[in-house]
Amino acid sequence: MDRIKTGVPGLDNMLYGGLVPKTATLVEGAPGTGKTTLGMQFIYNGIVKYNEPGLILTFEQFPQQYYQSAESFGWDFRRLEDEGKLKIIMTSPEVSRLEMERTEGSIEKEARAMNARRILIDSLSHFERLTDDPVELRQVVYGFVNGLKREHLTAILTRESPALLGESENYDEGMAFLVDTYILLRYVEMESRIRKAMLVLKMRGSNHDKDIRQFSISGSGIEVQSRFEGHEGIMTGSPRRMAESFMQAFVRR
Repeated sequence: MDRIKTGVPGLDNMLYGGLVPKTATLVEGAPGTGKTTLGMQFIYNGIVKYNEPGLILTFEQFPQQYYQSAESFGWDFRRLEDEGKLKIIMTSPEVSRLEMERTEGSIEKEARAMNARRILIDSLSHFERLTDDPVELRQVVYGFVNGLKREHLTAILTRESPALLGESENYDEGMAFLVDTYILLRYVEMESRIRKAMLVLKMRGSNHDKDIRQFSISGSGIEVQSRFEGHEGIMTGSPRRMAESFMQAFVRR
């Protein structure tokens, strides 16, 4: 199967070669876990490594903020825009929804004009202000995601988790069923240190690595590292050593 490589060190191995073309990937995590950085890295690598132009659709940050963030990693987004290989569009969920529901919308025109192959949506959380009805919200997001696929775009959509550590109570997980790939980023407290964890929770139409892996953000972007060894409960925010868990589960006191 052809793959769309992210170019993120270690991530393509977890994805068994990369993302499936023309699919939507949800990257969810707490503030500061690296969701936007991962998406920017996906767009940048697509342009400079694989000759695949990309779009960034943002509902929060001005293009200037992406330029500055990219510069900290050595990515010259301004030059790529000048060369017609990148386009950063600041808009609103309301406008984007209407644009993707009709043909010949501005997003569609931009994508076709530059022959875009990748898109970052930052962030899907802003769609939640469109409606208080979770069922209606899923229908809106479903239509939006299908619009991206109609333009043959491989998409990464970020979404903010309300929990800094572990899982959040009463959190609607319905969005995960609307996308093809679901990547979870988490803060983990282990031995009085905060680490970052990554898990590919699902990948429709493909096998993938099931390990929970550590990752770091350096001056060159995100790098996925070794898996967590000897612990369980990593994604809950309360990791325990496997031996401790075994004793609690099977040994009577």
